Amino acid sequence: MATADTTAKAANKNEKIGQVVSAKMEKTIVVEVTRRVQHPVYKRIITKRKKFYAHDEQRTAKVGDVVKIIECRPMSKLKRWRLEEVLRKAVQVAVEPSAVDLDMVQSTAGSKSPKAKGSGRKSS
Repeated sequence: MATADTTAKAANKNEKIGQVVSAKMEKTIVVEVTRRVQHPVYKRIITKRKKFYAHDEQRTAKVGDVVKIIECRPMSKLKRWRLEEVLRKAVQVAVEPSAVDLDMVQSTAGSKSPKAKGSGRKSS
């Protein structure tokens, strides 16, 4: 009977499905959950978004993945969720360093074009 109680408790935990927006921390991912609700006054459909910090022990989730998270005990100040499973992997695009042409990249920070110098008002 003890096994039935533990599965019943696990079934009562909240589950959410969202997209990973950050995986830069150690064993922590940030999942953004979006939902569409009707505005109480204007009756328009609006999109609400909320971010959840989830524990990812094996670091399997990457940015853009669609994941299922389940609530658990507090693990830190912000982490109250853990990664249940990765539902859909995101397409990871890799660029070879030899494919990038550095001559084509121009620095535009703080530089002005030569035409901009002479475009001021002329004094008589």
